[in-house]
Amino acid sequence: MSTLRQEPVVETTPRRGGDGEPAWDVALLFPLQGRWSEADYLAIDTNRMVELADGRLEVLSMPTLYHQLLVQYFVIRLDSHVVERRLGQVAFAPLPVRLFPGTFREPDIVFLRRERVGNPHDPVNGADLVVEVVSDGSEDRRRDLVIKRNEYARAGIAEYWIVDPQGQCVLVLVLEAGEYRVHQECRPGGSAASVLLPGFQISVDELFAAGSKSTERP
Repeated sequence: MSTLRQEPVVETTPRRGGDGEPAWDVALLFPLQGRWSEADYLAIDTNRMVELADGRLEVLSMPTLYHQLLVQYFVIRLDSHVVERRLGQVAFAPLPVRLFPGTFREPDIVFLRRERVGNPHDPVNGADLVVEVVSDGSEDRRRDLVIKRNEYARAGIAEYWIVDPQGQCVLVLVLEAGEYRVHQECRPGGSAASVLLPGFQISVDELFAAGSKSTERP
């Protein structure tokens, strides 16, 4: 006896939302989750950090001042190293980076070799080194520590730095045979060094101390 397979019902008819409900009519003007194309994603006009993975939008947590001060310190140090040696370009989020078809991420910090830097008006295609400063939420931690680690490796990004304020740790991962291996796991008192960029290193103590700068100013 055959059984008729029931397809899931997808609501596409606009419905009015009452007070306290989402504005459903507006939401339905956009593609459904799982159906976002790269063109749809790149056409978004928002002040929120949004990434695209397998046709689905992911809205990231808004960064704290502490998070941004860590990013600022790292960018200044990395940019100084790269500019002095004319190695390429350093950029920071918000900046969509295309990893592979259907997936864009916005790393906190990106390094692009000179030969990778193209038209500055076009979307960035891949990267050579990326840095993520991990936020406290469990979903954010899983995204940076697990999901993005796999995605950045799949995209062929040579080096991935994970700055983890909660664990007071800086993890330097280098790509080997399509997977990341731990080059360094640095804690307070140590310094993290790059394999891709010889001579570039970051003091863990100085990095995390940079997050407290705002409390030292009058």
